[in-house]
Amino acid sequence: MNFGIQIMQSNTTSYTKNPYLLAWFFGLIFYFLEYAVRSAPSVMIPELSHAFTTSTKGVSAVIGMYYLTYSITSLIAGIALDKLGAKYPLSIGTIIVGLGCILFAVSSIYDGYIGRLLQGAGSAMAFPACVYLASKAFSPRKLATAIGATQSLGMLGGSAGQFIIGPAIKNGYSLPFIWIGMGLLIIAVGVFILYITPQDKTELAIKKAQKGGLLSPYKIVFSNSQSYLSGAISGLLFAPTTIFAMTWGVAFFQKDRMMDFESATLVSACVALGWAVGCPLMGWIADQIGRRKPVLITGALLMISNLLQLLYFPEIYPAYISTFILGVASGAAMIPYSIIKESNPDSVKGSATGAINFLTFGVTSLLGPLFGNLYGNTLATAVDKESHFQSAGLFWVIGIGIAIVFALLLKETGKKKQELVA
Repeated sequence: MNFGIQIMQSNTTSYTKNPYLLAWFFGLIFYFLEYAVRSAPSVMIPELSHAFTTSTKGVSAVIGMYYLTYSITSLIAGIALDKLGAKYPLSIGTIIVGLGCILFAVSSIYDGYIGRLLQGAGSAMAFPACVYLASKAFSPRKLATAIGATQSLGMLGGSAGQFIIGPAIKNGYSLPFIWIGMGLLIIAVGVFILYITPQDKTELAIKKAQKGGLLSPYKIVFSNSQSYLSGAISGLLFAPTTIFAMTWGVAFFQKDRMMDFESATLVSACVALGWAVGCPLMGWIADQIGRRKPVLITGALLMISNLLQLLYFPEIYPAYISTFILGVASGAAMIPYSIIKESNPDSVKGSATGAINFLTFGVTSLLGPLFGNLYGNTLATAVDKESHFQSAGLFWVIGIGIAIVFALLLKETGKKKQELVA
C-alpha cells in the first residue's frame, strides 16, 4: 500500500499531462468501494434475513448471486476493454454497481437478488480496467508496483466493508441508509470516471481494423489446459477468503466460537488486511526467485497449516493473528494470474485476464451455495459448536489441498525456467 502512495505522490503534478493517472486513481476508488460492497453482507446476515424475510440459507443464496454475474461479466470485461478502452466500460460498470446497491436496500428478496446480480456484473469491470489504465499511466518498470497497489487497495476495501460497516450497524444505522449511501457514492464516482477518462480513439480505430471475431482470443485461451488449471487453483485459493471470511466469517465466529460482534468483525476483517500485504509480497517473491510454482505451493501449504491451527489449536495465538496470516498466505491466489498470461500468447493477454476472472469466480459461485447448504444452513441449529466450526474449516482445507495437486500439474512459467530453456 505504501508503494501505491509513493507512486501517487511522485506523480501528483503529472495529472494534467497524464490523464490516465487520474483515471487510474478514480478507478482505484471504485475498486476499493466494490470490494466493500462485496464483503459488507457478512456483517449483516441477521439483518438481511429479517429484511428479506428468509432464512440464513436464503440470504446465502442472495449473496452468492454476486459471484455468478461477476464470473460471466469478466469475459465481457476483457472484450470491452480490448475493443473500447476503459472510459465507457469502467464508468458504466461503476454506475451499475451503484444501482445494484440502491436496489439491495429494498426489503424484498427478489430486489435483493437483482441488486446483488447488478453488483457482481458491474464489479467485474473494476480490476481489469484498473490494470488497463495502469498500463497507460505508468512505465513498465512501475507497472508491477501499480498493479500490486491496486489489488492491495481492493482488499483494504474488503476489510472496510466489515470493519467500518459492522460498527455502523451496531450503532443503529439502518440497512437502507447504508446501501443507498454506498450506491449514491459509487454512482458519483462513476460519473466522474466518465468525465475524466480519455477515449482511446487511435487504439479504437486499430481494433476495428483488426480481423477476427470478438471471441477469437478466448478460443486461444480456452484451448490451453494451463488456463483451466490456473483458474481452478486461483478459485480454490480465493474461496476461503471470499466465501468464508468475507461472507460467513462474522457469523461463524459469533455462533461457533462465541465471540461478540466487534471481535468477530475484527477477526474476519484481518483476512482482507493480510491479503493486502500478501498479494504484492507473494508476487514480489515469485519475481525475485524467478519461479511461480514454489511460491504458489508454499502459500497454499501455509494456508492449510494456519487453518488447522485456527481449527484445532486456537490457544496458540489470538484468532485475529491467525486470520491475518491466512490472508497473507492467500496472496498466492494471484500468482495464477501471472501464470495464465505467461502460458498464452502476448496477443491475448487481456483476454487471459478476463478468462481467469471467469474461471476463478466460477469456482467461487459453485462453492458458495455448497458451503452454505452444508454448514451455513446449520449454523444456528448445530449442537456441538466447536465440531461444526472444525468441519466447516476442513471443507476449505480439502479445497486448498486439491489446489496443490493442480499446482503440481502446472508448467513453470517463471524467468528462471525460461532462462534454462534458452
